[in-house]
Amino acid sequence: MAIDTNPPSASVSFPILDDTRPNDTSLPAFMVSTSRGFLPRADPVTSLPQEFKALETILTNMPIKTATGGPGLLANGTLGDTVLRDLPDLSGEVEKFKCDLPLMNALYRDYSFLASAYLLEPCHLRFVKGEGYGLARQTLPKNIALPIARVAAIAGFKPFMEYAGSYALFNYRLQDPSLGLQHNNLRLIRAFEHGLDPNSSEAGFVLVHVDMVANSGELIQGAVTALEGCGQGDREKLDKGLEGAVGALVKINKVMDSTCFLPLGYHKRLYGLTTMPGAEGMWKMSKPNDYTSFRTFIFGITSQSMFPNGVIYEGVSEEPLSFRGESGANDSMIPLCDNLLEIAMPATPLTGILKDFRAYRPGNHREFLEWVQQRATAVHLKEFALKRKTLYLHALNQVRDFRWRHWCFTREYILKRTSHPTATGGSPIVTWLPNQLQAVLDLMADVHDAFKAQGGLGKSCDDIMDAALVQQERLRKEVRKYCETRRVSPGGV
Repeated sequence: MAIDTNPPSASVSFPILDDTRPNDTSLPAFMVSTSRGFLPRADPVTSLPQEFKALETILTNMPIKTATGGPGLLANGTLGDTVLRDLPDLSGEVEKFKCDLPLMNALYRDYSFLASAYLLEPCHLRFVKGEGYGLARQTLPKNIALPIARVAAIAGFKPFMEYAGSYALFNYRLQDPSLGLQHNNLRLIRAFEHGLDPNSSEAGFVLVHVDMVANSGELIQGAVTALEGCGQGDREKLDKGLEGAVGALVKINKVMDSTCFLPLGYHKRLYGLTTMPGAEGMWKMSKPNDYTSFRTFIFGITSQSMFPNGVIYEGVSEEPLSFRGESGANDSMIPLCDNLLEIAMPATPLTGILKDFRAYRPGNHREFLEWVQQRATAVHLKEFALKRKTLYLHALNQVRDFRWRHWCFTREYILKRTSHPTATGGSPIVTWLPNQLQAVLDLMADVHDAFKAQGGLGKSCDDIMDAALVQQERLRKEVRKYCETRRVSPGGV
């Protein structure tokens, strides 16, 4: 592990792990590394100590379809009664293990699954009847509220389900440890619907994120090398770093390509001039018709109609609390690229939500992203990189590619299947993603236009920009259409 006693804001380096020390329980589960990237530094804890048997039993019996294939507590709406009847307050047991930080992260994961399932169970029951979501439960009982507040504080999260710490990145196990992080070797630890079946749409949805983030170590190494090269005035090192980052993004986008849930033939119709090699057939990992069913359980509290006045956490706060829900927007890979490449976001309320999401990441990830942003500004990375503009444009293009796919996913899986106006994290479903995508497209156009008078950037960059401009116009039309049909403001997009 690199040692640096200076705070991230003042330092020319950041303490990134090369040895992840997987057996060290005194370190947080999530620490940025060159080998595992933004994944936890060791594979997640899969089972709880005997003291938490009551919690484990309820979680095992909770999914709509359990691991044995039978109906679970959520299938017949008996989870709430079971929690009130059979789950003791295990806060005292938490204290026995508080120095084991990976275990605290596992308890945070498990209590967040239970909290979300308990609160949103009534909404799910209405949804399967074809009704609106209605109101969720407005009070979290103390046998969940007290321990989740405690383990969240120890593990460094908010006391509600988050992307990295619970639903996605700390929610996988290896079927065969000797095979490592291969997609077909990944299984879920916890699930709401049918996710304990590795062929289910819920499993496909969650585990593709793990598969993508498995490539983030290369992205981190590339970003750090680029920053070092820029700070040293070393053009060759800067280029090596940017090339490494671009290569990692290509792999990440290819994972989304190969598992981005699009049926045969959709790639040309949905993606315009963007090709999707290898995508055919792989879309079945998570079917569009299935997503909205398990999505009910990952909604947050903030800006959701199900929680008009927040949630009372019994024994924790007399005032209602409100937190954003699980969202892929909390992943750290693309925000890292935004900060490294100095991609400026527009001054809109939508960007304010983007900044709010920063609080819903592991603390070490937040510190690293802040350091990258400050360091890139200090060494003028964009200015230096633009002297070799084609490489910078290729990096922007990979960020665009990722965000465009995310938008297409949102359109096909959500906008066409539900009229609920907000995403799981509480952002406006129609306009929020286009806010960030448009910023990248605008910057690409600016970079390309700035060098036209100098003879241009060559055919490969011209082809990139031709496709991006087509995509830009298509995005505007799609956002305008959905804003009109849903009667919402485009919000500057």
